[in-house]
Amino acid sequence: MRLEIQNKAAKDNPSEQQLRRAILSLRSYGTSSFASLTDDHGSYLQVAGGGITCLLERRDAFTGVHYRAYQEKKNTNYPDGTLLVFGAGEVALLSDEWFSNTIVADVFAAFLLTHALPENVHWRVARGI
Repeated sequence: MRLEIQNKAAKDNPSEQQLRRAILSLRSYGTSSFASLTDDHGSYLQVAGGGITCLLERRDAFTGVHYRAYQEKKNTNYPDGTLLVFGAGEVALLSDEWFSNTIVADVFAAFLLTHALPENVHWRVARGI
């Protein structure tokens, strides 16, 4: 596994603790606002944002399908179309696509440990990708 974080050196085979610390340190407005974790086959997770405003996506290297995470409960603070602005640009999200960094860290840890991804996070094919 390879962990890449904006403006930091890539880390091969991070520990779960290193991974969680990295995800929890991301900030939309900071020097590190996005990260990815890629397995040996090329499948990956990526996150943008930080704190309570995170976007989570994954790509399956075998099928070439790119997914965006969502949850059952919509976030009433962020109506559909609200922009997540971070170091690589901006992305319009649906109200059910906003995640906290703690949930994102759980998903990244499961991926790192090759466990099933948390059931409270759902996946849809990403729009426009």
